[in-house]
Amino acid sequence: MIMERKEILSCVRCIMDSGSDPDLVLDDKGVCNHCRNYDDGAAKLPKEPERQHNFNTLISQLVREGKNKQYDAIMGVSGGVDSTYLAYMAYQQGLRILLVHCDNGWNTETSVRNIENIIKKTNYDLHTVVLNWDEFRDIQISFFKAGVVDIELPYDYALMISMYLIAIKYNIHNILSGHNLVTEGTYMPKSWVHSKMDIINIKAIHSKFGKMPMKTFPHLSPWVYSYYELTKRFHRIALLNYMEYDKAKAKEIITEKLNWSDYGGKHYESVFTRFYQGYILPQKFHIDKRQFHLSTLICSGQISREQALQEMNNPTYVDESLFVEDFEYVKKKLGFTDASWESYMKEPAHKHQEYANISSYWKKYYKVIGVLKPFEVMLRTLEKK
Repeated sequence: MIMERKEILSCVRCIMDSGSDPDLVLDDKGVCNHCRNYDDGAAKLPKEPERQHNFNTLISQLVREGKNKQYDAIMGVSGGVDSTYLAYMAYQQGLRILLVHCDNGWNTETSVRNIENIIKKTNYDLHTVVLNWDEFRDIQISFFKAGVVDIELPYDYALMISMYLIAIKYNIHNILSGHNLVTEGTYMPKSWVHSKMDIINIKAIHSKFGKMPMKTFPHLSPWVYSYYELTKRFHRIALLNYMEYDKAKAKEIITEKLNWSDYGGKHYESVFTRFYQGYILPQKFHIDKRQFHLSTLICSGQISREQALQEMNNPTYVDESLFVEDFEYVKKKLGFTDASWESYMKEPAHKHQEYANISSYWKKYYKVIGVLKPFEVMLRTLEKK
């Protein structure tokens, strides 16, 4: 039996295609769903002079709500472009920010130096959460054994929960985010990542493949998290969406004002992230995140489609010697032998949904609620009698 080869569809506007994103949908003009999502998001953002007015109003609100408190807001900092620029802009507006950094043992020297330079310039307080390396390493190895795509999920979750718990401790309700539409878009292809707040998935994978108990890893049960969401009234603010944000200009500003150093790629402030995005994703999962990031920059008019295609022709690791160094470092630090690494790369990929996850968790909950509903109605009827 001869299998028909599925045609690869490409967006005429950005550089996304159905080969890398199986959920890609083109309209009758050949424009993909990612571009349409971007346009929908951009249409909701105010234009000048309304944008400047909204920005000023927001800053005044942050100052007002921070009155008689130690801080006006909290934000995570990694040493990357977005968080560094956000910290500098907050400083320019006179905001009192508590910076939070989560150290998982994979920081580059450049990222550490960039964070130090932010502190020197702004004099902001920095709260560093240091994850227990042995425990975190065990969780990371579990994700390798599970064969799932989002190996970064445990760290991303730990960072967000850490910032959440610190905000509760200091009674901070405003959380600044470096996420922005013009350089990060809206929703990355769902086959590339997993829900970043899925502690159920993290626990399920670690329970099956891990060797150590999860004692110190920052986490909250879905119920406790939901309770805090309802009672603490956190306000998450993507401040960069309230201003004109040009990535190239932002780099120039923070280089001049904060002595910031470029690390060569988006989120490459982490050795593991650099290796994960530069090698594991392309080689094992056939995903190159540059494709989505560059497509977003096309949509925001910061680069042309031709420039993006040219960039995609460059290797994910421009420096071969750096790749060799990272490869050996990651294998050694995680305890892989050459044989076990080769085995991992050859094993088939698995979906996060093959393990318990937050979606299945809530489905079970609502199913139980549905079963109990008749009893609830009966009890209320009896009470009325």
